[in-house]
Amino acid sequence: MSWITKTFTSSIGRKVIVAITGLFLCTFLVVHLVGNLQLFKDDGGAAFNIYSHFMGTNPVIRTLEWVLVLGFGFHIYESYTLAARNRAARKVGYVDSRPSENSPWYSRSMALLGTLILIFLIVHMYNFFYRARFGDLDPDINNNDDLYTLVVTSFKQWWYVLLYVGAQIALCYHLIHGFRSGFQTLGLNHRKYTPIIRVIGYIFAIVVCAGFASMPLYFYFFK
Repeated sequence: MSWITKTFTSSIGRKVIVAITGLFLCTFLVVHLVGNLQLFKDDGGAAFNIYSHFMGTNPVIRTLEWVLVLGFGFHIYESYTLAARNRAARKVGYVDSRPSENSPWYSRSMALLGTLILIFLIVHMYNFFYRARFGDLDPDINNNDDLYTLVVTSFKQWWYVLLYVGAQIALCYHLIHGFRSGFQTLGLNHRKYTPIIRVIGYIFAIVVCAGFASMPLYFYFFK
């Protein structure tokens, strides 16, 4: 086994992979949120459909989709592998070690939060990505696939709105812990700068997740 294999199959190596892919996925969240803000334009969905058409047909974006898939895949696999190793190696249970005195609940529940996000992601990908790429959507006034109408219809279903908002709450806690931990794993851990990174992580998590959650709530209650 080469040193590269040994490095990236060790616990430290896996944590580095989780950190790098996690921070990479944070950039995706920002881009995805900015694009989805087109939903709030009062133009019957024209801007959002133009954005969706560009994202679905641009060759550079289509290539980057595979990078994104790999990022998700490595992040999920390595995270679950680390969680399984930690459970197997733990000799003292949480009750005896008083975890509430040492760490917040969400930092001990990253695998659970990740699972909830993964369930949402599967439903979300089928409902929008799969149907946009392989379904038969009607054209809008600009002859682009009318994904906007599909979004509005989905956001009028109470169960989907509940799932969407619940997933954003889980994602928010996941990001609060993961953002700081990612930088710490990569060695950016300093008593002067770590508090700043922690604050930035809180702001990032709340702003991004509140932005995503506002969309189904807006269409369900006000549109």
